Amino acid sequence: MLQLQIECHRDDVEELSDFLEETGALSITFTDKYDDPILEPELGTTPLWSNVIIQALYEKQEDAEHASSAFNTQYPKFLTSLAAVPEEDWERVWMTQFTPLQFGRRLWIVPSWITPPDPNACNLILDPGLAFGTGTHPTTSLCLTWLDNAELVDKRVVDYGCGSGILALAAIKLGAKHVYAVDIDEQALMASRNNAEMNQVPSELISVCFPDELQLKTDLIMANILLTPLLSLKMRFYHVLEKEGMLVVSGILVDQTQELIEAYQDCFKHESTTTREEWALVTFKAI
Repeated sequence: MLQLQIECHRDDVEELSDFLEETGALSITFTDKYDDPILEPELGTTPLWSNVIIQALYEKQEDAEHASSAFNTQYPKFLTSLAAVPEEDWERVWMTQFTPLQFGRRLWIVPSWITPPDPNACNLILDPGLAFGTGTHPTTSLCLTWLDNAELVDKRVVDYGCGSGILALAAIKLGAKHVYAVDIDEQALMASRNNAEMNQVPSELISVCFPDELQLKTDLIMANILLTPLLSLKMRFYHVLEKEGMLVVSGILVDQTQELIEAYQDCFKHESTTTREEWALVTFKAI
């Protein structure tokens, strides 16, 4: 295997990747040159960083060399490099990147191909896949740790913006009476259903639905989503929660917490703020 690497601006990505596809590349991937974050993309968009590295993979040396020569002739201004990629068992390498993770005292997130370290713990089986959420991001970790410390018995819990369904399923494992995995994305709902089935969660304990289908009062809302949607969802959260119900939000940066607290203060009492790296988890009680 050989890899042709090209440094470019995001405005050039579509044209260059089309050219590489025509040269017979097995795969084309995009990575960020400078590790700049994309924090709040517009809904329905697939944003790229300002400075992008394109990596095109070729099986045969002659194909890679031909592609490199053709590219440099057609686009001489771009910096390129061609290098051999070591032969690996890529599935095995990928699988070794994921290990069981513990959150709090009781909760473990365990890939399906690994035996749980503690069979008596609350083990949630979850693989990387269709939607965001395997516990590795600081905001997800904050939410899971909070859930592990919470009293969830007989509680109805909403995972709003459920992604993989990780928070809803963790709540069930930790004793919740019923959970609602809610998202605007059909792919997220599909992932949540699949993960519930993998964890043998009875259908009567979990409802997977779009936001408009959530029409009842609940005891706790977990919302691991970004600031902009959080600001717009205040009244929806308020009407879904019982009086003195808990709202736990993450997905926001530490320097965004004050804006959120002030925006919510007419409907919610700020209870606590917990931080990890540059991210925050904020808890509220409905008033």
